[in-house]
Amino acid sequence: MQTTSFNPLSNSLQLSPPWTLPETHLPIANGVPNTLCFRPRTVTRSLRTCYRADDGIDDGPGPSSPVRLPLVLRRSGRVSQYVWDGFSLQLIGFDGGASSVSFDFGDGFRTLYRVSVLAVKDFFIPKNVSEHYVIYVKWKLLHRVFSSALQVIATQAMFRAIGVGHSRSLASAAALNWVLKDGLGRLSRCLFTASIASAFDTNLKRVRFSTAVLFSLSIGVELLTPAFPQYFLLLASIANIVKQISLGCYLSTASAVHRSFAVADNLGEVSAKAQIQSVCFDNLGLVLAAFLNFLSKNDRRLQAALPFVVYPIFAAMDLFGTYQGLKHVHLQTLTKDRLEIILSNWIEQGYVPTPAEVSEREGIDLLCRQGKDSWPIRIGCLNLEAHVPKLSILAMRSVCSKDYYFICMDAFFRGSTTNTHGILLCLREGARATDICIGLLQACFIRKTIVSNTRIWEEKMVKGNEVSDAIAKEWINLVEDSKKYAEENGCFVLQQMSSLGWAVKNVLLSTNEQIRYSFVDDP
Repeated sequence: MQTTSFNPLSNSLQLSPPWTLPETHLPIANGVPNTLCFRPRTVTRSLRTCYRADDGIDDGPGPSSPVRLPLVLRRSGRVSQYVWDGFSLQLIGFDGGASSVSFDFGDGFRTLYRVSVLAVKDFFIPKNVSEHYVIYVKWKLLHRVFSSALQVIATQAMFRAIGVGHSRSLASAAALNWVLKDGLGRLSRCLFTASIASAFDTNLKRVRFSTAVLFSLSIGVELLTPAFPQYFLLLASIANIVKQISLGCYLSTASAVHRSFAVADNLGEVSAKAQIQSVCFDNLGLVLAAFLNFLSKNDRRLQAALPFVVYPIFAAMDLFGTYQGLKHVHLQTLTKDRLEIILSNWIEQGYVPTPAEVSEREGIDLLCRQGKDSWPIRIGCLNLEAHVPKLSILAMRSVCSKDYYFICMDAFFRGSTTNTHGILLCLREGARATDICIGLLQACFIRKTIVSNTRIWEEKMVKGNEVSDAIAKEWINLVEDSKKYAEENGCFVLQQMSSLGWAVKNVLLSTNEQIRYSFVDDP
């Protein structure tokens, strides 16, 4: 077997060796070498290694032009490139100037602008985030600036209402009113957040925008306190209660929003950058409010009317920035509504949508319009207050010990009097996320089949007690076909969802959707 000798410098760097081995004389005595003698030669450093773009590495005397290596280093807002000048390795500014000393004055403004942008981006933006994060931060800037300015103006109005700055003001009474309204607000915040804790995960965008609207309204109430100083405690307490509720919802949903942008498990960095953004943007709002006060300081009538003039404008800008920012929050967690969108899209178009596509279709849904289509799907238990179709009883009687869910027809009231039918997915104790996904896929398949023949199903199958054997058989065949379809495609759909970044290990359900049944034969 031949041994191949590998020299990593053989094809690129031909360096002159510092010393060579002379001819070796081995005295032989009785056929055995006695001494190995070396005669080192004088090291001559007259040659050096240089590189030419066309010839490669070359040994030759004289200086050569610096060679830019294909390696760029980004550090502290500066972009530099490694350069070999024949003797040493240096870092040169990517624009051509030395990163440490030289500066191109002819191109100085453009260089300064690029370095400043990189420094600001490094200060505000985390290293590894999704592509929509920068757009989200831009809308957050709009939201925080005008929200902060409104809070400053509202605080000034409340100070005027309690008489701060006037000789007739009573410091003890003002302090007592302030403490009472803060205490009531914090207590209400605890009660509210405890009562709707599960909604923070299942309806995050809706809760966050709804509380943002309430926050803007609370500032409007605070602005009314100078007009009704005798009702200061009442108005201030109402406003502070709403503000504390909004703050509780904001803090509860912040981690989920930050997690949606963190693509490298850098949740701590994203959260830290979010705090930096909030502080800086709020300070800009403070500067804006101070500037408006400076313009109106010599006119008391203008100063009194300023809050009512700027409030509708600033509140609209605040809510617009919040709404647009939430549109760029693409949550990867699965809820019933998101999973239903994904599975319906798979049945109708044959592919799994990305979190961005689902986010666009999901929207904020402020008016809770989801589930208002014909034959909506619900997760939970049967509503005994409405009429229970006979086919639901048939589905319950066919449940066996191996099933972790069953699907039946659902009857509920839409509005006050209208009785509407839908599809109900009932989950058993111990059902996993996979069971929920497969069960909902089966329910979506059943709905697609029913919607294609809506008139027949609504007129013949859901008319109370009159259920013929033919109708019952048709329903059983539909359930069996849909179950077979769900079991054949469920695992593949879950794999596709996981590859697109969906968190398929858990499905977040609301309080009513978490109701489970137990099989009587369960130990």
